[in-house]
Amino acid sequence: MTSGTPEFGFETLAIHAGQAPDPSTGAVVTPIFQTSTYAQEAVGKHLGYEYSRTANPTRTALQQCLAALEGAEHGLAFASGLAAEHAVLSLLQPGDHLVVPHDAYGGTYRLVAQVHAPSGLEFTPTDLGDLDALATAWRPETKMVWVETPTNPLLSIVDVAAVTQFAHARGAVVAVDNTFATPYLQQPLAQGADLVVHSTTKYLGGHSDVVGGIVATSDAGLAERLAFLQNAMGGVPGPFDCFLTLRGIKTLAVRMDRHCTSAAAVADLLVHHRAVAKVHYPGLAGHPGHDIAARQMRNFGGMVSFVLAGGEAAALEVARSTRLWTLAESLGAVESLIEHPHRMTHASVVDSPLAVDPALLRLSVGLETLDDLLADLRQALDHVR
Repeated sequence: MTSGTPEFGFETLAIHAGQAPDPSTGAVVTPIFQTSTYAQEAVGKHLGYEYSRTANPTRTALQQCLAALEGAEHGLAFASGLAAEHAVLSLLQPGDHLVVPHDAYGGTYRLVAQVHAPSGLEFTPTDLGDLDALATAWRPETKMVWVETPTNPLLSIVDVAAVTQFAHARGAVVAVDNTFATPYLQQPLAQGADLVVHSTTKYLGGHSDVVGGIVATSDAGLAERLAFLQNAMGGVPGPFDCFLTLRGIKTLAVRMDRHCTSAAAVADLLVHHRAVAKVHYPGLAGHPGHDIAARQMRNFGGMVSFVLAGGEAAALEVARSTRLWTLAESLGAVESLIEHPHRMTHASVVDSPLAVDPALLRLSVGLETLDDLLADLRQALDHVR
């Protein structure tokens, strides 16, 4: 089963795409091909594999599976989400202009501002929920729009189809970071985007035990260029990392259903608590992107962020008062996590236009018993005076 099997449902693809039983043993789970090199019958004559930086059968299975889940023709796996982003940004040339979200992930902003910009890439942070703002930011040199939806950590929603139509009319490509939504909740390529990027560390792996990234596309030219960069730069995942990610993907659909259900209950608790000034969750009817999210997503996701009425001191108090919610970076795994973006995941943008409110906390809602999660969060909030 390959990426060209649209007749199958999502859950079936997650379990079978790219993962036929091993022909030599009948093993139903893709083996870990823990090898760096491959025997060749003669110079230039081999079975499709020469060296594992270039290709590895376990990585091939992962790439085919993720391509199928995103409805893409091509998938390319990387050693981390940022390695995947770096490859996509390396498609651009010095003097090109990039539009990025005004509330992008801090690591993305750091990569753009401190790695690619010194080499000549121009960029503009923009509210991509406002097409007039996008038009104002546009330049003749604009070659790419980088989209996050929902964004990290403010959970803003971007209309992928509208942004893509705008960009394509002006000759630019659109890359969408789909990490928060996952391909189960949202498929940007079906809405016109050219490239989809994931940190597979998060929901796709789903168990806080592996780091990785992926790029998916149906554009053969972009795929060829990215495959060259993948091999030339060498930021590829090892076979065991690919195996762990494949294992996590098999349960993605059932996990996301539970994440979404619990996140909605958490958001409801926060909306009604006296210590909370504002809740960011696209499932709330009052969220400015609610209608777009309802249209382009299957459900609203497992991430919630909120602002404490008492400011940063209150946020830090809540963060250190939880017992079940683990204070840690990352997201999208079975355990529930709480973090303070201003000092943790988004510390790299403190002195930039993307600086995060110090009173903001971000929650990754896990798979624990919902009543336990709500009780722990409630007692932590009750600590705030």
